Amino acid sequence: MVKGANVSLSALSENADSVIVGLSWSSPSGEGDADVSVLLIGANGKVRDNADFFFYNNPAAADGTVQLLGAAPTENGSEDRIRLDLAGLPGDVDRVIVAASRHRRAHFGELENIRLVVTDGSGDGLLDFCIDGASTESAFVFGEVYRREGTWKFRAIGQGYDSGLAGLATDYGIEIDEDDDQDGEGEGGSHVAESSESPASVEPGRPGVGAVEIAAAVESGVSSTADGDAAGVAVGVAVEQAAPTPVPRTAVEVSVPVTVAVPAQRGAEPGTTEPPAAAPARRLRTAKKKVTLPKAPKDSLAENDGWHAARLFPASTLKSDRERETRATSVLLAVMTQVPEFGRRLIAAFGAPAGRMEAFTEVSLPHGDSPKRPDGVIRVERAGKLWTALVETKTNGNALKSEQIQAYMDIAARRGYEAVITLSNDVALEGSSLVEVKTDGRRKHKVALWHLSWAEVTHQAQLLIRHEGVRNEAHAWLLQELLHYLQHDNSGCHGFQNMGPAWVPVRNGIDEETLTPGDPRSVQVVESWERLIRQVCLRLGGELGAKVVPVQRAKRGTDPQSRRSELAHRLCVDGQLRAEIRVEGAPGVLGVVADLRMGRLRTSIEIPAPEQGYPLSWVKRLMRQLAEAPADLHVQTLLDGDGVGPRGTLEKLRPEPGDLLPKGPEAITGFRLSLVKSVGHTRGNAETGFIRGVDAAVDVFHSHVVTRLERPRATQRRTAAPGTPA
Repeated sequence: MVKGANVSLSALSENADSVIVGLSWSSPSGEGDADVSVLLIGANGKVRDNADFFFYNNPAAADGTVQLLGAAPTENGSEDRIRLDLAGLPGDVDRVIVAASRHRRAHFGELENIRLVVTDGSGDGLLDFCIDGASTESAFVFGEVYRREGTWKFRAIGQGYDSGLAGLATDYGIEIDEDDDQDGEGEGGSHVAESSESPASVEPGRPGVGAVEIAAAVESGVSSTADGDAAGVAVGVAVEQAAPTPVPRTAVEVSVPVTVAVPAQRGAEPGTTEPPAAAPARRLRTAKKKVTLPKAPKDSLAENDGWHAARLFPASTLKSDRERETRATSVLLAVMTQVPEFGRRLIAAFGAPAGRMEAFTEVSLPHGDSPKRPDGVIRVERAGKLWTALVETKTNGNALKSEQIQAYMDIAARRGYEAVITLSNDVALEGSSLVEVKTDGRRKHKVALWHLSWAEVTHQAQLLIRHEGVRNEAHAWLLQELLHYLQHDNSGCHGFQNMGPAWVPVRNGIDEETLTPGDPRSVQVVESWERLIRQVCLRLGGELGAKVVPVQRAKRGTDPQSRRSELAHRLCVDGQLRAEIRVEGAPGVLGVVADLRMGRLRTSIEIPAPEQGYPLSWVKRLMRQLAEAPADLHVQTLLDGDGVGPRGTLEKLRPEPGDLLPKGPEAITGFRLSLVKSVGHTRGNAETGFIRGVDAAVDVFHSHVVTRLERPRATQRRTAAPGTPA
């Protein structure tokens, strides 16, 4: 695209509801870098509030519609990626601004190959835009995604700012005051201040000193007067911080009371001061970058493996389920209150506001003749209002009890609480409740019932400390200790680990060919399979720091139960459970098929043929990519139409890659790679169990096959005749 051009995203792809925006550049010196930022803009051309500003210290929206995914190395430098869920953006968001700024106001003219690319939800490239001729600019608006007549469009802007992030953000309703040398954190950076309509009046007859001027004086110490006299503006700053005080959207809000010394009026005593009339400036600190754990742990100082590191949350002495539930609840709630970005992430989707969070355990609440004791209570204060949720926890294979949850729902309704949150190893599914509760429609106050899996808790902790980062090293250490506790054998917080009571009868029915379509137990097995796949996605996504989601192929408008009934019918007929997984950055969708008759699990991926070149060079390149893949990996050529292409194992194809070329004139459309492993029959968490086998098979296929494949470019492919020499 050229500067000023625009294009409809829906015209470029059917999967444009979710896009990845990549910003890249290269530095001849190898030291140049820039920080990306995103602003959500309303119809008035301004941000709705400071929470609409996303940067490295506030990398994600609570609802997941905006996520800064971080930098990844490229051939020429690095690329910062941003995920935008356009379909989920609030209706009052009119535009999404994509920008970048340089540290300490360095110039973009020192960088090369400044570029923006956009890919759709399936990974296909949609557009790219290069910024040429950059010189003294220290910030750039690369482009914007905006609504127009119900669709999303992209406009290439390429507007630079010599004034850095301050000049860029001020245009959109945020005031930023920068002075890297004087930063209180000692690292240099920016302070984002909320704009104020009324300036601070310091004395009658004198022009007011607004939030920008005050903050600038605080940062730089510049002396000034209204009439140009030499008398200075002395500024004192007092920062009050309550501990611990969680912060909305991972950004730190600091109230800064300011006192301004001004020239005395004629007749007034020298040194008289007048406090500013305006409210103190509220700032978002952007100076300190986030902390993640090092990829390689430090060498242990222990003499041998028998020495165990001291742990904040020991789990080795836990004996009973009651002890596990009590310990797990207290540990999790304590970490949520001390690591605000973690606590906020877990409950934001449940309607909790951003504010000061406190948590309690073993609270006694009146209920009829005997009081009830929920495992925990979470309270969040925001602007003098309280949001309260009761928490019920289960560990190991213990199931939630409907009568217990019903009692908590009734208590919450009577006391005006907002939610009941259940925590267990089970995974919630759309359209399939874990517990049945009744709601009294006569009550005006409604209580929401939400569920968290321990696998989801582990997933969010992994994302923060291994990929996205937290505010300081202490927070990272707390999350690391939490992860160690959750993954300990005695904690009981291992995630979904039981296929349910219908699993054995259904497998026996498949083996004996007595399972008939319509058997309700087959639907229960399909639901357990879906829970298992969702947990596999959570684990893999946490390890990769990427979006990993199950693909549900069904007609638009199909309800979840109808879809599961159809899958259950297929299970009864062919004895197979099927699933698809989309991994961000993978060249295709991962297929998972469990053949219960044969006791085998097949993982596979279909990749398109390259856009250019000749078929023989395609298969040779594929063999080179799979040089370290398992020898029993099965490769099949995909052809136009319904024809079956050549196929074989890597062991046989490596010396003769030409065997993958069809003998006839059929055009090659792609290749299917698949790996087959035996899978266990048992339940539980044994190494040979079905659940462990599925998890391990997906992990092996992704790490040994998928990660070695090149991602194809999204351009129009020229179909070459098979057999054409390379």
